[in-house]
Order: sequence, then structure tokens, then C-alpha cells
Amino acid sequence: MAAPAEGAPHTEEAVGAPPAVEEIKKAAAEQLIDPYNVSGGVDDEGNVKAIDYEALRKRFDTPALTEEHLARFERVTGKPPHRLMRRKLFFSHRDFDKILDYYEKHKFFLLYTGRGPSSGSMHLGHAVPFLFTKELQEIFDVPLVVMLTDDEKFLYTRNKNQGKATKGAALGDFIKYAHDNCKDIIALGFDPKKTFIYTDYEYMGGHFYQNISEFEALLTNNQIRGALGFDGSTNIGLNAYAAKQCVAAFASSYPILFGQPDFRAPDYAASRPQKRIAAIPTLIPCAIDQEPYFRMLRENCDRMENPSPKTALILSKFLTALQGPGGKMSASDPNSAIFMNDPPSTIKNKINRYGFSGGGATKEDHEKYGGNPDVDVAYAYLSYFLDSDEELAEIETSYRKGTLSTGELKKKCIEELQKFVTAFQERRAKVTEDIMREFMTPRELQFAGKENLLAMVTPDNVGNKGGNAGNERGGREKSKGERKAEKIAQKKAEKLAMREKGGDTTPDAEKAGESVQD
Repeated sequence: MAAPAEGAPHTEEAVGAPPAVEEIKKAAAEQLIDPYNVSGGVDDEGNVKAIDYEALRKRFDTPALTEEHLARFERVTGKPPHRLMRRKLFFSHRDFDKILDYYEKHKFFLLYTGRGPSSGSMHLGHAVPFLFTKELQEIFDVPLVVMLTDDEKFLYTRNKNQGKATKGAALGDFIKYAHDNCKDIIALGFDPKKTFIYTDYEYMGGHFYQNISEFEALLTNNQIRGALGFDGSTNIGLNAYAAKQCVAAFASSYPILFGQPDFRAPDYAASRPQKRIAAIPTLIPCAIDQEPYFRMLRENCDRMENPSPKTALILSKFLTALQGPGGKMSASDPNSAIFMNDPPSTIKNKINRYGFSGGGATKEDHEKYGGNPDVDVAYAYLSYFLDSDEELAEIETSYRKGTLSTGELKKKCIEELQKFVTAFQERRAKVTEDIMREFMTPRELQFAGKENLLAMVTPDNVGNKGGNAGNERGGREKSKGERKAEKIAQKKAEKLAMREKGGDTTPDAEKAGESVQD
């Protein structure tokens, strides 16, 4: 899954005469959110505006995550919703209720999320969806796939630089960033028994690549341009990449994780993805800027040869940049973000120096009129990382009244972030290359609903090498006509055997008037 990239793709329209000044003002004033741009726009005075998430939700036509959803979640799982759900930081969804329906019946589904590795260390904004995903994995006890899109980040950077190689942005650099980010993700506490992490450059192939080719055949250039804002000058790699991110959500792209064979060297046991593996539904926790990718996925997944259900999404807001609520933390701007490898002193300096304040202009103003936590960066960060709802509510009330100063609020934020990042760094130091490769090795995963899955996916559906009758068909399910033909052939063989023995040539089934129809 591509993480939102910084900057806009190079366009042919950017060459030659510039657009009219009024058009520039209008474009800058409007909110711009897509997988490659995150901006709340500016007002008439040139001030950056906060992102309007309700307008964004309506524009993308994604339903709100309601109190009814949270209550249903608790009834189904027996666990309270994560604080990010309770505080509506994950605020919108697609078919989250259907995932709960499926889980209630079958006790499993697939979790899928990802990261676009553009730097050696993730920042807090990157960590948020993984913290939430980890909680979901623990509550539901389900398998998780994490996609590291080293290929997409390389393609995007080359596209932004008009095809030119730049320092720190060679193809090999992005593979290294992916490995570093993989270790960061592991250090957040995922369970290796039910987590598979991969980079596109290392894992692409087998049923995954077959799904990519099939999905590429369903997408048009116009669809890609409309969803992602590309044009004729965008490199062909970025145009094609969308299919990779989409089919990464298909369970059938990872048969080995479910104990089934793949089409890979040296055995090539199953030439085509299984229908019953494809039928496993997927839930994707991600930021709302990634929604355009998965809208294309939902529009086309039922057109696959072995269709997959419409992917469910649970969508988050962005962890705001230090400079204020009109943008997000960016790996390309160190002063906009708290990085997971920042020392405590750097965290303190960044919050105090760059953290946008919602406090009064003076001490007297603040005490008289109070502060505005809705735009205050320190309060925003506490809403993501402070566990206690009661303590957060008290901080908000005191800040609005003006009895809690901006300095005191920043101090509390610094303490919480230092505690979180320091604990993370201690775990990160223990993640070795061997541990990383354990997570990145394709293998059968272990999870609570596995017995229910195995009851749906049986050896009769799989072409295991040296195994069953489905082998020559590469693991796909036999059609009704094929099953009928096999029964007829079996009866002919029985007749021939009996004739050779001089016995009755009518099989018992025919004597009893039984049908050979399936």
C-alpha cells in the first residue's frame, strides 16, 4: 500500500505558459486530498485551513463510523473499541459492518495494510495506522499482510524528478528503506505467527502476479488518471502500479499463508489461484487519502476470474504536521514530523519550537478567553497517544477554560511522546536481520479461525504436486461438467473391468436407478 507521497507529479501542463493567477489562487484555496497530495487549502488571507474531514468523507462518499458501529464491534468481539475509534480518529469506513457479519459467522478474515518506504525511519504519522492494525489483529486474532511498496516509491520519485536519478533515491535505496521500515513495523509489536511482511521487489510473482495481470486488464488509463490525478506525462510504471496495490488485498495473492500451494519455483504446484481462497474477505485500515485506490478495487473485484468480495475499509484522519492542521507529517520535511528515531531532546525541541498552538496571544488573553484544542498540535498528538479518555477530556476542558497553559499542554505532550518513542526504540534495537526475515518468509500463518477456513478450503480444491486429481488443472476447482465426465469415465472403466471378468456389465448405481448428474 502506498503511503501518501510528498509533492505533486510532474505534468506536461507545468511546461510553457503558466495558468492565470486567479486559477492558481483557486487551486491553492481548495482542499486537495489524494494518494499523492494532502492539503487543506488556504483562506482569502493566505492562512492554511484545517482539513475538512466531513467534506472529504462526502466527496469520497464513504459512510461515517457511528456509535452503532462501535457498539456492534464490542458485542461481536467482547472488547472495547480502540481509542482511535472511540475518538473518531478512524472516522469513516466501507462495509465495516459486513466484515463484522462475516467474522461473527466464520471467526476469521484477512487484514491488509502497507507503507511506502521513503526514508530510513518512520514518523509518528506512519506509526498510527500500524498501532491500530496491531490492536485489530489482537482483538480478532486474524492473519495480517503488510505491503512495503519500494517499487512505487522509486517510480514516484523518478516521476517527480522528471526521470532523473537523485542522491538517496536510487532503486536500491528504496529497498533499504523498506527493510528499515519493516524493522520499525515489527518493533510496534506484531505477532510473527500471524503476520507476513514483504517488499514488492522481493515478493512479486506466483498467484500474486497473475492477479496483477488480470486486474491490469480491467483498468483503463482514464480510470487511473481520474482516480489518482495522473496525466500523459506520468511514467507508465506509476500508471500500472495501481493494480499491484489493489490485488495485494486479495487473499488469493498469498495462498501459502493459508496452507495452500502457489505457482512458484521450483514446484509450480498450482497454476491458478483458488476460488475459495479468493472468497476470503479483507479489511484495510488506512488513511483516507488511499481510498481512491480501493474504490477502483471495489468497482472491479467481481470481474476477476475467481472473484473476491468488495474489500472493507476503515479510514483514518491524518496526524497533523507540527506546523498546524492544514497538512500531515512529511518524511521530506524533518521539521514537520516526530520521527521514531528522534532522541528525547529532539522531540522536546520540535514540539516547543514548531508545534502550532491554539492558545491565546498573551498569558492574559489565554486566561480570559481560553485556548482552542481543535487546532492545537500538542492536544492533537495527545488525542492519538494518551490512553485515558478521562484525562484527555480534563485536558481539553482546562485548556478551553484557560486554566491549562500552552506551555503546560506542550509539556504533557512531550512527556507522552518521549515515553512512546523511547519504548519503541528499545524494542527496535532488538529487531535483528534474522527476525526481519522471519516475518518476510512466506509461510502458513496461525490464527483462531483457521479450522473454519480449512473446512472451506480442502485438498480436493488444490492441485498439490504429487498429490490429488486436481494437479493437472493447476489447483482450480473442477467444473460440474468435469465432475460428470469423471463419473461417466469411471463407470465405463467399471463396465470394461466386469466385461473382462465375464460378469454383469451394469454397475450397481445404474441398477438402482441413481443419476450420474452432480
